[in-house]
Amino acid sequence: MNHDSDIFYNHLAKTSPHPLGITISKAEGIYLYSPNGKQYIDLISGIGVSNIGHRHPKVISAIKEQLDKHLHVMVYGEYIQSTPNLLAKKLNEITPNTIDSFYFVNSGTEANEAALKLAKRYTRRTEIISFKNSYHGNTHGSLSVSGNEVKKNAFRPLLPDVKFIEFNNEDDLIQITENTAGVIIETIQGDAGVKIPTTNYLKALRKRCDETGALLIMDEIQTGFGRTGTFWAFEQFGIIPDILTMAKAMGGGLPIGCFAANKKVMDTLSHDPVLGHITTFGGNPVCCAASLATIEVIQEENLLETVEEKGKLIEELLHHSSIIEIRRKGLLFAIEFESAELVNNIVQTCIENGVICYWFLSNPHAFRIAPPLTITVEEIKKACKVIIQAISYHSSSK
Repeated sequence: MNHDSDIFYNHLAKTSPHPLGITISKAEGIYLYSPNGKQYIDLISGIGVSNIGHRHPKVISAIKEQLDKHLHVMVYGEYIQSTPNLLAKKLNEITPNTIDSFYFVNSGTEANEAALKLAKRYTRRTEIISFKNSYHGNTHGSLSVSGNEVKKNAFRPLLPDVKFIEFNNEDDLIQITENTAGVIIETIQGDAGVKIPTTNYLKALRKRCDETGALLIMDEIQTGFGRTGTFWAFEQFGIIPDILTMAKAMGGGLPIGCFAANKKVMDTLSHDPVLGHITTFGGNPVCCAASLATIEVIQEENLLETVEEKGKLIEELLHHSSIIEIRRKGLLFAIEFESAELVNNIVQTCIENGVICYWFLSNPHAFRIAPPLTITVEEIKKACKVIIQAISYHSSSK
């Protein structure tokens, strides 16, 4: 065991007994590199973060420019700073007119925590409705509205007055009532294994929230910033949320999240009590600079235009009799098999052969693919060849 590994295994807290343990010394574009020069194709974008690839030159340039101005100068919401202002202006341009107020935080789970608070504060109600098999983060509030019971039981008691209904089941919408402060939903359920709702279902959900006065919170933390072929996945379903949460790909590799709403709704956090939500590092100017550059790259390089084409190519190339189902929206994939053991073996072999795929926490029978939107056709073909070889090897050796 080398020095770095020794520190990693003995002095860094672990999230599982069996981390991947790959040593990374450099990242560029869609590639990761080990100290000995081994190259990996990152087909998961650091779990939905590197939508424009690792270390995009425009992001690096924006970070360096901000470093020469200032880093943190005050807690969120007190000083006027040009970079967060420019990011808010840009987000205002690419969200619906009814969403015009943006609160910058540090992560996806923090964005969802704040969204729950905002729904309660605005409606003066207490009930939150979420969905079975959902995933919204790991802090107490976000965990409370996530649907994986195995992950939650060790940490109870959690947030009270939370109900879970079936995703994509219109009959369950009747459970949303005048007691409901907010309904939190992933536009596409990511960790459940890319479960995609129907347009009719999401429109019925929107209608039920309107009828009851409940706020619709749409979690676009995995699906935002072009992952599904539109900037926001909800654009493809003809509805608009009351509160929108975002993170992951937002910072081009730096940590930043955001919850957004109509100014009338958002302003309720500023009084009764004042500082209804507060964060020290939210709106960090360096992270905001990286986020602004990320959005500009997506727009200027027309990355959205090729997402569906690339997604279709991957789906066509990953044709194998052992695959039970491929669920896909844009460049977000779940590849499902008959057993968790087979999935584990395929993923491990892919990694050994230089292609990083990964599991879903809540769906062990599938693995995820979510490459940078910048991946080329040739890189897709190269990666898919490795995946098919791994599938064939482990399918034949069952």
